[in-house]
Amino acid sequence: MSALRPVLMIIDDDPLITDTLHFVLSKHFEVCVAESHAQLKSLLQQLDTPPALALVDLGLPPAPHSPEEGFKVISALLAYSPTIKIHVLSGQSDDVNVKRALSLGAVDFIAKPCDVDKLKNMLLNALTVQNVELNEVKAEQAHGGLLGESLPIQALRMQIQQFADSPFPVLIEGESGSGKELVASSFHHASQRLLQPYLSINCAAVSPLLAESILFGHAKGAFTGAISAHTGYFEDAGDGTLFLDEIGELPLELQSKLLRVLENGEFQRIGETQTRKSRARIIAATNRDLRAEVRTGQFRSDLYHRLSVFTVQVPPLRELGEDKHILREHFTNFYANQIARAPFTLDANAQLLWLDYHFPGNVRELRNIVVRLIAKYAGKAVKEKDLIAEFDLTQPEASVSEALNFSDMPSLVAQAQAHLQRQANLSLDVVLKTWERAYIEAAMKMTHGNLSQAAKLLNVNRTTLYSRMNTQDD
Repeated sequence: MSALRPVLMIIDDDPLITDTLHFVLSKHFEVCVAESHAQLKSLLQQLDTPPALALVDLGLPPAPHSPEEGFKVISALLAYSPTIKIHVLSGQSDDVNVKRALSLGAVDFIAKPCDVDKLKNMLLNALTVQNVELNEVKAEQAHGGLLGESLPIQALRMQIQQFADSPFPVLIEGESGSGKELVASSFHHASQRLLQPYLSINCAAVSPLLAESILFGHAKGAFTGAISAHTGYFEDAGDGTLFLDEIGELPLELQSKLLRVLENGEFQRIGETQTRKSRARIIAATNRDLRAEVRTGQFRSDLYHRLSVFTVQVPPLRELGEDKHILREHFTNFYANQIARAPFTLDANAQLLWLDYHFPGNVRELRNIVVRLIAKYAGKAVKEKDLIAEFDLTQPEASVSEALNFSDMPSLVAQAQAHLQRQANLSLDVVLKTWERAYIEAAMKMTHGNLSQAAKLLNVNRTTLYSRMNTQDD
């Protein structure tokens, strides 16, 4: 299925709504309708290219009275195509649902019933923003890609420079929306392969039935519909770079064939006995824990070790401190210039709130918030209450165990830096005593006030703990 008009995917199980939207919107878009997550998967496999836009209802079967299935569809669509623009169209428009959908990566939320003409204009505007983002990606690549001055970003840039010209694979790990695609292209643009092809394939967006042909190619007559020979991504990449996004979605039966290419560069087109050689540098990315998937048999251990010769962690936005302001200013100026609107500013309280917000959707969420703020407050100062309306403050931040990973020194340094930047006249002695008191009180709570057990939990002598408790009380 292909179309000259942009493809709009509507996921809604109400035929009255989908028929109405299809009638009105098909003048501007190639409209596809799915009634469920399962039907959506089937339709996506029939498309030649991912949809440009999607309209998602939150209340979908098998639990139409709950928003959870709709949230899953939003995440699945963005895994399938990170550039897709998702609008939520739902009657489940409670503030909590709105903010959760936007933090997951939806660009806007429209409550049912809606003004169809207004909806049409929102979709057309989203296409404009999508085109702007294509220019933004090119601009970022031209200027070295990664923005930010935090220690984790500086460390990431250093890793890219160190590994850029190695022939070995790189595995990029990071949360959804954190910028793994940009890191992959930064590897290519920092390398001597710069003038060679850079090809990207999203493994989540490939039908398992076609994946082998897409990756390795096929001979004429190799299967029904193969009316001519076709090269695959490994062949087309030549001496360049092949980026395998969402590598955890690759079917198990294909993982063994990918392993062979990584081991000796050899592959065969479907229907051929001739062995061909790949010279491409392989970069893979995932937001899954592949080590856990290896343990459960969902990902091959030998392939994981081949892919992770170099492993790069893309830090979540919540760990990047002042980079949140740098990114906001970059996106604000870029989008305001591209769509001819005046940039907005943040007042003092709004700036503090921006710095403290944990951005569960990472850079993707930050960018979407900037686009919405430009639309609402162009040329104005945004206040704290305006930001609260955009932020999803209902979702918990990273767990304490993640936030206090003592083996991750760059992350701890970044958090300390953010604390120092926010709080004037900070005393190191007070910080250390406060943390010590917190751990002592936590241990005493966990052991129901048993001093000996609390001392054991904290790995200190009982008399030492007693002495420190008395010191804290002074």
